[in-house]
Amino acid sequence: MKVLITGGAGYIGTELAYELEKNPAVDEIVIYDNLSRGNFNLFIGINRFAGKIRFVKGELLDTRTLRKELEGVAVVYHLAAKVTTPFSDQHPHEFEQTNHWGTAELVYAVEESDVRRFIYTSSVAVYGASSDVVDVSSTARPRTFYSVAKMRGEEHVARLLKRTGTYIVRCGNVYGYSKSMRFDSVINRFMLDANCGRRITINGNGRQHRSFIHIDRAARLLAKLAEAPIGSGLYNLVDDTFEINYIAETLKGIYPDLETIFVNQHLQLRELKVKPDPLLNALIDIEVGTLRQALASFRQAFTF
Repeated sequence: MKVLITGGAGYIGTELAYELEKNPAVDEIVIYDNLSRGNFNLFIGINRFAGKIRFVKGELLDTRTLRKELEGVAVVYHLAAKVTTPFSDQHPHEFEQTNHWGTAELVYAVEESDVRRFIYTSSVAVYGASSDVVDVSSTARPRTFYSVAKMRGEEHVARLLKRTGTYIVRCGNVYGYSKSMRFDSVINRFMLDANCGRRITINGNGRQHRSFIHIDRAARLLAKLAEAPIGSGLYNLVDDTFEINYIAETLKGIYPDLETIFVNQHLQLRELKVKPDPLLNALIDIEVGTLRQALASFRQAFTF
C-alpha cells in the first residue's frame, strides 16, 4: 500500500509517518511538503526511518507534480495547511490559497486518481465559539480567516464522500512532544515558557475552555484510519476539554516556582468545548495518562 501525506514534514505529519512505517501493509510513504515553516526535523535524529519514506518538495497548487505523485497511491492524508496561532485572523490571502484552494486542487486530482481513502485533518476551530458543548451535528460558525478557509476545504473534500472512503477529522488543539514541534499552540507554548523562563502569559481571565488531543494519540488514530473499518464521514478528534487556568495550575505542580502573568484580565475570551467521538477514540490504543502525567513526560524532552 502506497500512502501520500501532504504536510508530512510538520508536527502531526512527522509522528504520523513514524506510525505508518510500523504498518507492514504500507510499502511506501510519500511526504509531500513545501517546507514553508522551515521545519527540517523530519530529516534528522536518532530514530531512523527504515526505507519506506520518499520526500517530495511540492506545492498543493502545483497541479502537474501533485497528480504525478498520486499515481499508485491508495491512501492520502491531507495535513498541509497554513496555521498561525494565535494570529489566525491575519494575512487572509495565505489562508485562502493553502487551506481553501490548495485543498480544492488536491481534491480535483484525487477525483481523477485511484485513491481508495482520503483523510483530511480539519479543525474544531470551524465551530467558532459556543457556551454549549458542540459535536458534529452542531452548526459550524468559523470566525477567523484560518477557520473559514478550513471550512471551505471541508466543502471540497465532502465531494469525495460518495466516491471513496473519506474522513473529515476535526482535530482539537494538539499538544505534546514531537521532534517537529510547534510552539504556537497553548499547551506547547506554556511548556516552553515554563521550562525555560518559569513564566507563562495568559490572555484574558483564563476561564475560557479549549479542547485538546495529545500528539501521540492523534497520530495513532490517523494511522489506523488507513484501514479501520469505520464509515466515511465527519468526526471530531478530541480527548479532553480544559480551562486555561486549570492548565496553568497543573503546570505549577510540575514547576512550583512558576509565575503567571495575565494580559487583559478583564476579558472573558471565547469558549469552545467539543464532545469527544467515542467511535474514533475507541480506535486509539495508546494512553498518555492525566494532563499532569502527560506534561511531566513532556518536560523530560527538554534538554535543560
